[in-house]
Amino acid sequence: MDWQALQLSLLLGGLTVTILLPLALVLGRWLALARFRGRALVEALVTLPLVLPPTVIGFYLLSAMGPQSWAGQAWTTLFGSSLAFTFEAILFASILVNLPFAVQPVQRAFESIDPDLRDAAATCGHSLWDSLWRIELPLAWPGIVTGAVLTFAHTLGEFGVVLMVGGSIPGETRTLALSLYDRVQAFDMASANEMALLLMAISLVAVSLSFLLAQWTRRHG
Repeated sequence: MDWQALQLSLLLGGLTVTILLPLALVLGRWLALARFRGRALVEALVTLPLVLPPTVIGFYLLSAMGPQSWAGQAWTTLFGSSLAFTFEAILFASILVNLPFAVQPVQRAFESIDPDLRDAAATCGHSLWDSLWRIELPLAWPGIVTGAVLTFAHTLGEFGVVLMVGGSIPGETRTLALSLYDRVQAFDMASANEMALLLMAISLVAVSLSFLLAQWTRRHG
């Protein structure tokens, strides 16, 4: 077992969820309630990482982070080092590719809330913040937790995009999925099997939890 890669993967997953979840709450609620002409296009852009090949996303991200890009030049000016092939690069890539996994469950959760509850809260004098905190979030929490769990699990298993923008640098960008690939390339099947079983177990727990939350919501909704 590559414990260093496991530690880095857990750090990447935790930071991705921490950064992405507030964004998913804002964007998911907005898409659930807003009605505007370009809504379908915004939803399509959020969903795009699900259907694009990881190599396509990785290629454009690598181009955007390269030393010739404005983002890469700005990063070098601020921090004195290249952005590509760093932990920060794979963190940014992880946030982007996990956007639909975080936003869509949150959006569906807010869509399932009866609009009459929001109207009643407004009639009773509750502010938007009070309504969100006391009424909407308690009702939407299964979707929020599902988004967080799926995001974390998908981050641990992400391969293509992380490899494209981060390479496989030990202790810096080599996640457990990349370490598994390296072990297979080295014909170390025993270590590869350990990592594969761990990733499969995490994915199974994540998917099971999301289904259990969906069942709980249907029974108590």
